[in-house]
Amino acid sequence: MIKIDNTPIDVNEYLKKYPVHSIERETVRIMSASSSSYNYADIGQLDFELLLRREIVNSAKALNQSGLHFKVFRQSICNEKYWNRKRDGGFELKDDVSAAEAINDIYTNGSKYGTECATAMLIVYYKALLNVFSKERFDSMFKNIYLMNWSRIGWKLKEVGSVHKVADFLPGDRLYFDNPEVSPLTPYLQGENVIDLSGGKYYGHGIGIYSADAFINMLNSNRKEGATKSAYLMDVAGRPNFKSLAKDYSSSTL
Repeated sequence: MIKIDNTPIDVNEYLKKYPVHSIERETVRIMSASSSSYNYADIGQLDFELLLRREIVNSAKALNQSGLHFKVFRQSICNEKYWNRKRDGGFELKDDVSAAEAINDIYTNGSKYGTECATAMLIVYYKALLNVFSKERFDSMFKNIYLMNWSRIGWKLKEVGSVHKVADFLPGDRLYFDNPEVSPLTPYLQGENVIDLSGGKYYGHGIGIYSADAFINMLNSNRKEGATKSAYLMDVAGRPNFKSLAKDYSSSTL
C-alpha cells in the first residue's frame, strides 16, 4: 500500500503519468500490492523515489556497457586525470576536479578503469544521482568521493552500504548473492553485489545482466571441493535514503 500523509493513493490515477512497462510503474505495482505500507509526506517524495530508482536501473545498464573491467582491489586501475588510486585499491576524487565529470568519465572511458563489484555499485548510485541533479548541484553535494567498498561512503549514500530485511525487493535496490562455501582459489566470488533491474534481471559487475538462477549457477561453479551449500539470494537489500535526497532535490529546483 502507498500512502501520502497517511492517506492511501488512487494507484490507477497516479499511474497515468508513467508509460506502460516503465520502471516507475513496476515499482508502484510492487509497492501497492505489498502487505507493508510505503508512506510519504507528499507526492513529491514518491515522485522523486521513482525517478531515482529509474535512473539507478538506467545507470546499472549503462555501466554494464561501459567497458569497466573487473579487477580485485590490489590490481585496480583508474583514470588518474580524475582519480588518485590509493594503496587499498580505492579511487579518491582529485582536488579541484569536477565530481560530475569524474563519474561520467567512468562511463565514457570505462576501459581505463577496473575494480570489484562493490565499487561498481557505488558508481551506479553516484551516476544515478548525477542523472537526476544538475552538474552544478552534484558537484556541490559531492566534493569528496572515495570509490571502493562500504567502509568509506559519503554520508548522502551511507545507507547503500548496509543491508536490511525488506518487505519487497524494488527496482534499483542493491541485493546480494551469497556463496557460503566459496572456493579458496576464488575468494572474490564469496558473493556478488547486484542491482535489481526488475523483470527478474540483475546487474552484477564482472558478470553482466542475468537472472537469479544464472548468478547462483556461476557462484556454485566456484565453490570449494565437497561443498553442499548452494549460493543464494539473501533476503536483504540496501537502498539510499530517498526521502533525505528528495529534500536536496526539492531545494535544488526552487
